[in-house]
Amino acid sequence: MAERRRRKKCPPEGAPEWMTTYGDMVTLLLTFFVMMYTTATVDGAKIQLILAAFNGLGLRSGGTTLQATGQLADMGNTVMSLPSAQKGRALDEARKKAISMFQPEIKTKKVQVKEDERGLVISLAADAFFEPASAEVRIEESRDVLERVSNLLISMEDHKFRIEGHTDSTPTDPRGEWRTNWELSTARATNVLHYLVDFGVSEEKFQVAGFADTVPIASEETEEGRSYNRRVDIIVLSEGHL
Repeated sequence: MAERRRRKKCPPEGAPEWMTTYGDMVTLLLTFFVMMYTTATVDGAKIQLILAAFNGLGLRSGGTTLQATGQLADMGNTVMSLPSAQKGRALDEARKKAISMFQPEIKTKKVQVKEDERGLVISLAADAFFEPASAEVRIEESRDVLERVSNLLISMEDHKFRIEGHTDSTPTDPRGEWRTNWELSTARATNVLHYLVDFGVSEEKFQVAGFADTVPIASEETEEGRSYNRRVDIIVLSEGHL
């Protein structure tokens, strides 16, 4: 009888089948809550106050002590990087808003909106906003667009802005007002700055630069390509280009 008991059938090895379904459910729930957290708006100032409360403390978890200068500090550094992520999301939202705001001008190729390593870029086609070989803004035709650009920049008060003037490679008349394309591109960028400031954007937020024909975005072999290169870029700068 004792031998029979010893030979009693053992249960199957491994976890029961219901554990697989349960594990899948827990994983899906974890993924769901992580997604909710990463898309949430985080108040950087409140997080700073929370972290400051732990400054110099050792927190005991199980048998492990987390020092504020060690693992907790690393956690704090990770958390404090969240405002940068917020700014990135703000740029993405601004891009969508700009595309909506300038839809008529985008269709007629007077304005282009894109994001690159510099930040959010709103390109004004020089042929639509300036007289040929001139830095004078066609303000009667351009006022509405420049006012909309100003309103967008005012709504992004946490960012800085840069205005870049660009020309094609066609030389200017050295006997004229602009000796080279360097002077022309800089003057165009500066004149756009003056109008944006007049429409309410803080002057202290801006940088201005003229690049002449050194940063083309299209081929200089065709007139269409040269027309794309003649532009003024208004840039909402990303964190790494302040």
